[in-house]
Amino acid sequence: MTAGGSRPGADAAGPVLLAGARLAGEARLVDLHLDDGVIATIAPAGAAAAGSGARRVELDGRWMVPGLHDRHVHFSQWAMVSRRLDLAGAGSAADAAALVAASVTAGATEVIGFGYRDSLWPEPASRSMLDAVSGDVPVVLVSADLHACWLNTAALRRHGVEHLTDASGLLREGDCFRLVREIDDVADDVLDGWVAEAAARAAARGVVGITDYEMRWNRDDWARRVASGFNALRVTFGIYTQHLERAIAEGLRTGDEVPATGGLVTVGGYKVITDGSLNTRTAWCFDPYPGLEGDDHPCGLATVPYDELVPLMIRAAGAGITPAVHAIGDQANARVLDAFEAVGCRGSIEHAQLLRRTDVARFAELGIVASVQPEHAMDDRDVADRYWAGRTDRAFMLAELTKAGVELALGSDAPVAPLDPWIAISAAVGRSRDGREAWHPEQAIEASAALAASTGGRGIVPAAGGRADLAIVELDPLASSADDLRTMPVAATLLGGRFTHSASIA
Repeated sequence: MTAGGSRPGADAAGPVLLAGARLAGEARLVDLHLDDGVIATIAPAGAAAAGSGARRVELDGRWMVPGLHDRHVHFSQWAMVSRRLDLAGAGSAADAAALVAASVTAGATEVIGFGYRDSLWPEPASRSMLDAVSGDVPVVLVSADLHACWLNTAALRRHGVEHLTDASGLLREGDCFRLVREIDDVADDVLDGWVAEAAARAAARGVVGITDYEMRWNRDDWARRVASGFNALRVTFGIYTQHLERAIAEGLRTGDEVPATGGLVTVGGYKVITDGSLNTRTAWCFDPYPGLEGDDHPCGLATVPYDELVPLMIRAAGAGITPAVHAIGDQANARVLDAFEAVGCRGSIEHAQLLRRTDVARFAELGIVASVQPEHAMDDRDVADRYWAGRTDRAFMLAELTKAGVELALGSDAPVAPLDPWIAISAAVGRSRDGREAWHPEQAIEASAALAASTGGRGIVPAAGGRADLAIVELDPLASSADDLRTMPVAATLLGGRFTHSASIA
């Protein structure tokens, strides 16, 4: 059984008895009776029979957890990446150029690639290097962090952006975002098909919901998909500055359900990006990046100045749209916390990657959610050791945030990292990947905390009366190693009591 279906809405399933389940951290067996999209009862196994007509599903002692939510994704881009040239293995600009050359030799008339990380390359990117292997074939390569792209001359001319770069062929931050939106302009029916496939893959990992920060007017995209039969995930969509006034004019408020979507599509927060990323060396920090001391922006970029940010946040919060503010560098995080304090509203900081210790307590005092992507710590550890040397004990401070009472919400930032909450949970618990020594293990958190931060606020065990959004797994997540968590076998996923994925359950 796979994600999808022809009927819009999530809560359309008939009664189901999930028999012989275990809850996380427990050995006893329980039965869950699902009806009308909710968990009607949870009782000791065999204590009570389901009502007439209920479908009985034997779980044979498998573990049941609330369905997983990825708090930060770019879903259209995640759906597209498998159709683009994979640059993740490029260890140098020459490696990336060789991959482009192979595509051109194979007959590509345009090359769009994704996933390079140039911060540790032995040589800088150059436009001439791409030109030499591509000729008149346009080439656009998007960095893994989405904050930079590398173009050849043909692509710069096609998109009319040659004046925005230099001999490197690189576009960063706002210039990059505008170009990426242009190359992401895929026909609705084509993109919706890709999105459905990506949603099925997410459901296969126990995912029931996402927060989508695609830089589009996402309300109409998701409403269209649900009207066409999409019912694999619950979606909360973000609103960017270019759409803020439209959202306010149309009366959108955070938490409201979009009409005619069966409760699947919900208005999210106001997303504003205040700095760059560590890999692109544009995350706004207090100290300069090594080797960039003479650069125009040696400490990174404040892409939305404070005196612009505060009025924007006031405007959004006053209209009932909760701010969700991107901040990666320690200075960016400090300044965004200043802004939240000035505005007097709650919300989230998206990423919260590099922090001052004095700012950890401010998250708690101001009631700001730290929306963090733990797998980025695995991707960025070597970059941080080079460009944030001596301060990496203040990177991805999950343990200290948790100890301070800060609410954590874990995500992937897909396609920057895979849309798989078990990977994020593993990184949060083990601070390691590929057999490497744990990176600052003092900032690791318990599996119970990581799981709770991955279920959309629904804790680690299902509750009677709650939505029947569930994941059934083969291992106890509270007794599994970090490596086992990373590859957690998911037997089934249910959304509103309806199976969206079933790998090994009849």
